[in-house]
Amino acid sequence: MAQLDWYLRGDLKPRHLHLLVALDDFRNIGKAAGHANVTQPAISKALAELERGLGVRLFERSARGVNPTVYGECLIRHARSMLDELAQTRDELRGLVAGTTGKVCIGALSSTVNTLLPQSLVLLKERSPGTSVLVRENIQEVLLPDLWNGKLDLLIGRLPATHAARGLEEKILYTQPVSIISGPHHELSRRKTLLWSDLQEFPWVLPPVGTLLRDPVEMAFEEHGIPLPANALETISANVVARYVQLSNAIAVMASDVAKYYERLGVVAVLPIDFARKVPPIGVVWNQERPLSPSARLMMQCLEEAAADIETVRDAVRETIKPDAGKKSPRKAAGQPQAVAAGRRA
Repeated sequence: MAQLDWYLRGDLKPRHLHLLVALDDFRNIGKAAGHANVTQPAISKALAELERGLGVRLFERSARGVNPTVYGECLIRHARSMLDELAQTRDELRGLVAGTTGKVCIGALSSTVNTLLPQSLVLLKERSPGTSVLVRENIQEVLLPDLWNGKLDLLIGRLPATHAARGLEEKILYTQPVSIISGPHHELSRRKTLLWSDLQEFPWVLPPVGTLLRDPVEMAFEEHGIPLPANALETISANVVARYVQLSNAIAVMASDVAKYYERLGVVAVLPIDFARKVPPIGVVWNQERPLSPSARLMMQCLEEAAADIETVRDAVRETIKPDAGKKSPRKAAGQPQAVAAGRRA
């Protein structure tokens, strides 16, 4: 144990970390050597020195290549983490030299890409123009591993009821109800009231199985005695949903803020039907085992301010469209359907 402790403290170098990661990625000494632009004997010698210095066997060799032992898997996991930390340090130092203030890497779920995220980025760039921002949009199952291993600083979107992953912290920003939408020329868009039974004869676009909106949608169908549509697409892309319903007679589920954005563009119509199922709130998740950089902390502040603005605007709109006693609402008077998309606070 004393030998291992001494070697880790004194002789473990970044080149060793790169070697471990390359061998784990390629599982082949020749391919790892080609990636590192060195010879195979050099890779074999460096690995042997590393194993001798640590006093443990890191890889099992076979005719098919190399595979990490339990000791190797442990060291590789920490090697990736240390290399990520070094890369962040390099980026921050470069930013200081260039007169910028750092970098923030954001994972975004589709529920935030049309409203919360753009508004937050505007605030961030107003306050720190030199901050470099990387945004990746995908589903939670793809983005969470990158949050765990440090490739992302923040993950923004709908929050599950609980996070199974130890070490993740989350903050609720606001609630975001769900609307039922169609294309602007759909026959249902001209109706002033609708029942769920009116929707079952049309094709649908649904959230994919495993996404946070899928369970509430399935429960809504079940509560209203309607089978899940056989004619359905599944996608998380708001752009695909909007364009598809615009070009077809399909019905879709969409976050209300996003639906209103596309409705203002004339791409979709929000149907007058209540989706009263409780849906997960919008929030931000980060790895509490990795301290947030100054840029990530500033992004958090911008997210909170943008979320507060969204809530304020939403409340003001509700008050504006609320009909006075004995009078019709402006939308009804204009012959437009009254869009209702009620959501419950999580």
